[in-house]
Amino acid sequence: MKIVIDDKIPYIQGTFENIAEVIYLPGSKTTANVVKDADALVTRTRTLCNEQLLVNSSVKFIATATIGFDHIDTDYCAANGIQWTNAPGCNSRSVEQYIASTLITLAERKRISLKGMTMGIVGVGNVGSKIARLCTLLGMKVLLNDPPRERAEGSAAFVGLEQIMEQADIISLHVPLNMKGEDTTFHLANELFFAKLHRNPFLINSCRGEVVKTAAVKDAIKKGRISAFVCDCWENEPKIDLELLALTEIATPHIAGYSKDGKAVGTQMSVQAISRFFHLDLDTWKPKGVEAPKNPIIEVNGANLKEHEIIAKAILTTYDIRQDDTIFRNNTSLFEQLRGDYPTRREFPAYTIKARNIESETLEKLKDLGFEVEHP
Repeated sequence: MKIVIDDKIPYIQGTFENIAEVIYLPGSKTTANVVKDADALVTRTRTLCNEQLLVNSSVKFIATATIGFDHIDTDYCAANGIQWTNAPGCNSRSVEQYIASTLITLAERKRISLKGMTMGIVGVGNVGSKIARLCTLLGMKVLLNDPPRERAEGSAAFVGLEQIMEQADIISLHVPLNMKGEDTTFHLANELFFAKLHRNPFLINSCRGEVVKTAAVKDAIKKGRISAFVCDCWENEPKIDLELLALTEIATPHIAGYSKDGKAVGTQMSVQAISRFFHLDLDTWKPKGVEAPKNPIIEVNGANLKEHEIIAKAILTTYDIRQDDTIFRNNTSLFEQLRGDYPTRREFPAYTIKARNIESETLEKLKDLGFEVEHP
């Protein structure tokens, strides 16, 4: 048995070596010649699993340690008996942390209060649902748009995209990339989308670059149709549009879901899926050695602080998006390296807040975010 694994997937080395020949390679080096005699691939979004890669190969199973799977030609796989799996929800808490830091940063920079603002969430799956909970906790009004869920569950909890265009102060995109069909999301944010915006909202894209049309968003920023653009995902990555980069309020190199926790869960889901398919007795495997935060204790004295200041301090201590923005802008040619060598970021549950002089209601919100809380 032979397994080809992207060498940037963490915590997986040593897992299959006793039962298979294992090849670790950069995604860009995973070629048809390499996989021709492989039984399984463990991959990320940078490896296009299409006919060009898979034709005449012995690959039977592909596990991508990512939420998205638009890099897998699912039609080709179905036609050629290749099974595949992704890792839905693996990094949803990481993206929640990213959006939390984004919102706090926008509020500070623009001198606005998040409380009472309207957040429009487009795509309410594993990630979008957590963003909705976060925004509600921050005192925001939340509008949810998800046509597939609305068809399945009814309209009570959902609104049309038109209502979000009319009423949202902030719009956050959390949809998969669908190139065709009833729920096409390719260039969802296009010229018509921006023309219909009523409140000059902030726009955040942390799902897929191709969901936002580059030319259209540049024009919208220049004409003031949106108040700011926060971009983690870009068209044509890693060859991003540098003019768009210069126009963005916050820019990061596709790392919203790059917490160590999210990566560990993605790896775990991939290993377990391969185990089930090939009956390898690793169905309960879990990664070891996930790095602890440098400073897992956050001391917060709430005296003379408002609730939003306490929550902001807790969030930004775990992850300050401004650091990623600065590093990226200073190293735009190193897009892939910044992703591949991304430093340790741990999610809220890895931190304990030692609280003093904080109201019980605020402590409960911190707990709801996932923090461990200790107080006298």
